[in-house]
Amino acid sequence: MRVAVQKSRPKTRLYAGVRGEERRAERRARLIEAAVRVYGEVGYRSATVKAVCAAAELTERYFYESFANSEALLIAAYTHVTATLHREMTIAGEAIGGGRDERIQRVLTLYFTRLQENPQPARVFLLEMHGISPAVDAVQMDAMKRMSGILLPRAVTEAVAAPMSLMEIGTMGAVVTIARRWVAQAYQQPVEDVIAIAAQFCRVAMPSVETNRSIARQKR
Repeated sequence: MRVAVQKSRPKTRLYAGVRGEERRAERRARLIEAAVRVYGEVGYRSATVKAVCAAAELTERYFYESFANSEALLIAAYTHVTATLHREMTIAGEAIGGGRDERIQRVLTLYFTRLQENPQPARVFLLEMHGISPAVDAVQMDAMKRMSGILLPRAVTEAVAAPMSLMEIGTMGAVVTIARRWVAQAYQQPVEDVIAIAAQFCRVAMPSVETNRSIARQKR
């Protein structure tokens, strides 16, 4: 009788009590954090893989363990920064019991305040990201969509992958353009004025956004 022999699964190697996957994740996080710092200091186009690795205290071997190229790291750094900002904006929007206008005011206040508090990353991720590649543009569009969903939450039944309406794209485009101009001019205008201007666009456009979403739901 032939006995089936089960192949043993390879053991995960441990280094100083930490699994290899965890160490790779930790190195990747260090590279992303270093990239945000280096991009803020010298700009994305002037930043080198060597400079980012030096800031992260890692060799280039570990860079290519996690990223195919500099653009992949840029996307990862942008995604990390915007995800953190969006979490804060979501919390700010949900922390009040007011209506739509109050939510818009609270969310935009946090958004523009964070841009002012972090001028170097703001310049990189608002001014330098534009026009690098279609992949980078797609990531930016996704971030705009998420921001629209924070300002005016989508219904639970609406798929996250649903495309933005032209009104949503226009509204978020206006907010981001205002932010870019403000950052490029070194925050010359008081933050309260900038928030008020952006809020005007949102308050005018959002009723139409709600109507368009309602029509889209009825057609399903």
